[in-house]
Amino acid sequence: MERQMADEAARQGSGPIKALLFDTFGTVVDWRGGVAREAAAFLARHGIEGDPAAFADSWRNFYQPAMEEIRNGRRSFTRLDVLHRENLERVLEAWNLDPKTFATEELDDLNRAWHRLDPWPDSVEGLRRLREHYLVAPLSNGNILLLTNMAKRAGIPWDCILGAEVVRAYKPQPSSYLATAEVLGLQPEECMLVAAHNSDLEAASAVGLRTAFVLRETEHGPLQTTDLGPTGPWDVVASDMIDLAEQLGAGPLEGARS
Repeated sequence: MERQMADEAARQGSGPIKALLFDTFGTVVDWRGGVAREAAAFLARHGIEGDPAAFADSWRNFYQPAMEEIRNGRRSFTRLDVLHRENLERVLEAWNLDPKTFATEELDDLNRAWHRLDPWPDSVEGLRRLREHYLVAPLSNGNILLLTNMAKRAGIPWDCILGAEVVRAYKPQPSSYLATAEVLGLQPEECMLVAAHNSDLEAASAVGLRTAFVLRETEHGPLQTTDLGPTGPWDVVASDMIDLAEQLGAGPLEGARS
């Protein structure tokens, strides 16, 4: 009887959460600031005038269209590092620059800017707190090497590295969420997606995951107009990762400075 009651509670979304799965670009790390920083060095080195933040935005604008080719079946699954590298050449062309005039090695290194992104100031502490109570892992469109290098550099305390390359699907395909839960041996309702993007949470909720919205009102810069607040009935709404940890009962770690 107790088991039946627990199963029923889980089906209704009130059972225990066992894993917190995180959108990474924009939610955990500041992709725009990191890419702009490395674009600034690249542009300066070649005497190219232009706003590095605009360069980062241009690169990001090719992100969804590249994945859509895979989501709709026109292209077989291709890891994000490859898509980013192809998109970098498209950005250069959009800036009236010939990719062939730059050394392949230099463009490859610039492409790895996505491996060297900085976490938001609250991310690492919040994740450390949450990790004491839950399994924490990325549910990202990033590939394994990208996410691993990012975590090692930034000290992001994942329990394991998951992402599109593991499940061979890009969000918001339902399989990207469901297969991630299956890899962990969990039911969808035992997992909570944490994201700064309402559309991501909507897709996860539609297939049974719990949801937490974390506000990142400058992900797209100071003039951001999207995701400035929750637009759905998410289970948790938090101002940052530390607020999320506190709402989920994960207080400061023992011995941490007050």
